[in-house]
Amino acid sequence: MNQAGKMLKMLREKKESYWVKRGEKMALDLFHAMASRVPAYGDFLKKNKINPQKISSIKDFSKVPMIDKDNYLRAYKLEKLCWDGNFTKKHWDISSTSGSTGAPFYFPRDKEQNSQYALAAELYLVSNFEIHRKTTLYINCFALGVWIGGLFTYEAIKILSERGRYNLTLINPGLNKVEIIKAVKNLGFYFDQVIIAGYPPFIKDTVDDAIIGGINWRNYNVKFIFSAEGFSESFRDYIASHVGLKNILLDSLNHYGTVDQGTLAYETPLAILVRRETVQNEKLFKSVFREGIAKLPTLAQYNPGVFFFEEIGGGLICSSRSGIPLVRYDLKDSGGLVGFDEMKKKFSDHDVNLKRRCADSGIVNKIWNLPFVYVYERKDLSISFCGANIYPETIKRVLFEDNFNSYFTGKFVLEVKYDKNQNPFLCVNIENKNGVSKVSDILKKKLTKSITARLLRENSEYHSVYYDQRKEKAIPRLRFWSYGTSPYFVLSGKQKWVVKNSGGSETLSKI
Repeated sequence: MNQAGKMLKMLREKKESYWVKRGEKMALDLFHAMASRVPAYGDFLKKNKINPQKISSIKDFSKVPMIDKDNYLRAYKLEKLCWDGNFTKKHWDISSTSGSTGAPFYFPRDKEQNSQYALAAELYLVSNFEIHRKTTLYINCFALGVWIGGLFTYEAIKILSERGRYNLTLINPGLNKVEIIKAVKNLGFYFDQVIIAGYPPFIKDTVDDAIIGGINWRNYNVKFIFSAEGFSESFRDYIASHVGLKNILLDSLNHYGTVDQGTLAYETPLAILVRRETVQNEKLFKSVFREGIAKLPTLAQYNPGVFFFEEIGGGLICSSRSGIPLVRYDLKDSGGLVGFDEMKKKFSDHDVNLKRRCADSGIVNKIWNLPFVYVYERKDLSISFCGANIYPETIKRVLFEDNFNSYFTGKFVLEVKYDKNQNPFLCVNIENKNGVSKVSDILKKKLTKSITARLLRENSEYHSVYYDQRKEKAIPRLRFWSYGTSPYFVLSGKQKWVVKNSGGSETLSKI
């Protein structure tokens, strides 16, 4: 049995407590190694009056100051952040942040991170997609520039392909939709299955464009791997219905990852099942996720022995041996943690038989005893309208309703603009589908009404703005744009959902 086979057996058989204890040991070992071998971290601890020798338990560890980009990464030279202060004499791949929350930062990674991701990918590719039994074409549709998604994926899948244990073929069209569709059309029929990996809005555009171009997705056994942003279960249903996914819990998954630390967690069939159950059960939703969350978080499972998460003040903190090792690193993501056993109890408390749901869904043999992490937004990526924080997720859900998904791609940009009297209004820039040249007045009114109703229902701050301050002046104004119209909509990469206006200068922020 190879490493992945042994790991899958352990994931099914070892109790959650085993994985948590491994995580606690990893975090403590990492802390002490960084304290002695990473010059920047040793200095950081000294400035914060932390004696590493006194940190001997996970309780002690929880008192260590958190680090982030400002107080640590940007406070020291790059070589000081590396093991033994060694940067230029190592063999790195380097990725950059998008710079959406400041100047870009460059993160190096070495073969250890590539091998780590290769193993994680191997686990779900075997468990979900059965690549040990099926010939597979993997289409890598992530950006192939300085960003982490494309080349990190290439390295990981290339490692698996070269090991020779699987009949796995890789093609890397990146963000070229024409080449992606050509690959499916000209190569897809050679393989038992085609796996398409990319950013959710971009992949949806590709699916839609291929249909317009005459491709029948059901002629190919297509599966999907997403990353870089969350999406609704309506989005998953849309993709499933348009390409003919056979089992929605097994044929798609989403990653939770960052350029800072790599692939932190990903959706398992159980995580997707749990998420879909909460959509149908409001009381269960409030039990699983933190009170007051209006949007549907991404829910994933993680291995604490590789990425040790903590939840502090509604935010996620993570420790890992990434290219630049990071301990108690503030990801600036809002979210939380739910234990595996805790999740089972939450379902039981709400009279939902989780084990039976798994059996009925055909995933009972694919349950991993790992804890869950959920993330629902970057702390700094919302738009403020008259004191109300407006998040893109609310509008996303409306655009994927059956009444509207035939006309619009699902992509949009939120911004606050001002009329000639300097009164603010909420503007939603919406992208028409390819081939939709004009939106009727009736459709405009229907969509405006649906977005307003959804905001009033889900967002208590907006509800207050509407009823207590502005009434009809709070109703969003919709602007419709032809497919691929710059600068709001470009046919590549991550969609920019929010335009923030600060001191008269506007910047596009990515989710």
